[in-house]
Amino acid sequence: MAEKKSNYIRFDWAIKRILRDKANFAVLEGLMTVLIGEKIRIVEILESESNQNSREDKYNRVDVKAKTESGEIILVEVQLGKESFFMPRILFGVSKAITEQLKKGHGYKEIKKVYSISVLYFDLGEGEDYAYHGKFKFQGMTQPQSELRFTGNERKEVFPDNKSHAISPDEVFPEFFLLRVNQFNEVAKTPIEEWMEYLKDGSIKDNTQTPGLQEAREKLNYMMMPPDEQHAYEDYIISVYAARDVILTAKTEGRAEGRAEGLAEGRAEGLVEGRAEGQLEANLENARRMIRKGFALEDIMEITGLTESQIRQIKE
Repeated sequence: MAEKKSNYIRFDWAIKRILRDKANFAVLEGLMTVLIGEKIRIVEILESESNQNSREDKYNRVDVKAKTESGEIILVEVQLGKESFFMPRILFGVSKAITEQLKKGHGYKEIKKVYSISVLYFDLGEGEDYAYHGKFKFQGMTQPQSELRFTGNERKEVFPDNKSHAISPDEVFPEFFLLRVNQFNEVAKTPIEEWMEYLKDGSIKDNTQTPGLQEAREKLNYMMMPPDEQHAYEDYIISVYAARDVILTAKTEGRAEGRAEGLAEGRAEGLVEGRAEGQLEANLENARRMIRKGFALEDIMEITGLTESQIRQIKE
């Protein structure tokens, strides 16, 4: 007998309107707890938009600052549209978080570890898995099996830590989690799989014991939303699925055109150009649909990844 599931408000909508409320922090805390394997407590939601210098920077933001039980700092980034130079951008976000920890007059011992968790509602890279974890290690160049670690008095001098065991750099250097939502097509059995299922389509098992999803069942019930919010949410879902269809079609056509051009001219550039053109046309078509439905400019930019000037050209 299949386990009963119910649909709730999607995460990418909730993070913008509901989960920023302190009363609802437990949902996000659950996601971070499942990924990091340690109980997490959110300290604050960062409203960095007001501190940005340009409209484009507005969307390259860190959404959540949290702490582990040991006091390590965590950053959670939610990306709703594909951005240029994505990997350098998340590196910049982590670097900024590290430097912001150092107040005037404080030493390096004040620096805490940073985790970057990116929930990706767009295709990124190639690979069979839906969840990737990156961490830092120093490995031998002539003896790859050798990992550099620090012990004894040297440990206390090298790292601002009171741990009694030998320390590896990955206990201090940043870690990165990339959750490729579109790649998930599994039957949810483990906590991370249950979270991926919810991230993808808003589905939660009625008997779930997974951290954060129990709270989500209480906090993110569609029927508890006021009518105007329900209508706005329905429009958003329509635009999301419309975007998926348009992007998939454009990608297919782009790849076909790219292959044809590449074969005809003997150039690999044909495939690359075809993909790029297909992706751009998908974003433009989705923007046109959103304009017709009366979406705000900022929402269109956020979902499609287009610039303000590109969207204004469509309107003209």
